[in-house]
Amino acid sequence: MRKLLSTLLLSAFAFCLFGQTGKVKDDLSMPSKILKMDRKYAIYLPPDYETSQRSYPVLYLLHGGGDDQTGWVQFGEVLRITDEAIKSGIATPMIIIMPDANTGKRGYLNDIKGEWRYEDFFFQEFMPFIEKAYRIKADKRYRAIAGLSMGGEGTFIYALHHPELFSAACPLSAATGPKTLADLKDYKLWQGVEGISDSDKETYFKHYSVLNLIENMPEDQKKAVRWYIDCGDDDFLYEGNCLVHIAMRQKEIPHEFRIRDGVHSWTYWRASLPNVLEFVSMGFHQF
Repeated sequence: MRKLLSTLLLSAFAFCLFGQTGKVKDDLSMPSKILKMDRKYAIYLPPDYETSQRSYPVLYLLHGGGDDQTGWVQFGEVLRITDEAIKSGIATPMIIIMPDANTGKRGYLNDIKGEWRYEDFFFQEFMPFIEKAYRIKADKRYRAIAGLSMGGEGTFIYALHHPELFSAACPLSAATGPKTLADLKDYKLWQGVEGISDSDKETYFKHYSVLNLIENMPEDQKKAVRWYIDCGDDDFLYEGNCLVHIAMRQKEIPHEFRIRDGVHSWTYWRASLPNVLEFVSMGFHQF
């Protein structure tokens, strides 16, 4: 009888754990002195966050142009997909942070005139705030970044600028910046270049062109970040992603590169998310 009771209790405990779901909140905010406004963000907390005292790895998940912090929640179905990935064992429990980069102005980069300093905000205010407010393992090994389209560009730039902070980076269908300085004036994500001196344009290009940053990557940074790059074969941004892949091959920068059937759509990115969660979890785990 005692053995039967123990078995039933263990079964009930396992059932409760399996039945747990994560939690999502998509209307949280924090004040920013740099951007002179409150900034919203969404968060995914893993199923056992409220019942444990442990700290968790963190994934910063960036939305694309036209969306805000609710994009990955509403259209990307981050709750369902992450819960399933954790339950199936392909992903370790983690906290996912989704900031809003579409209020005031749009974009994850500092603008060329210094009027929209979102990158400064992210590293100087947002990340320290988040990692103090939640039980996050504030260490490079347990921190990753991913994003789609405009957020894919942010993913590239943040990991290239700060390889000391991220263990993995996963740009999806990413914007990669103008290919040359001459293309800068036609690149829609970099607004406000009119009236800027040629030397300032060149400085900005070198700082934010993904290809330029890769081609000039120091030797000791080539293996600093684990890269997973994913883009649809019919995506209008395929060229930039393919050029990045070629540049990384030429520079012997280790990376995973995936071209799958698809376009620039949430159908594609929902299918990408489990792969991202598995990839970053491989770095979070101990081998």
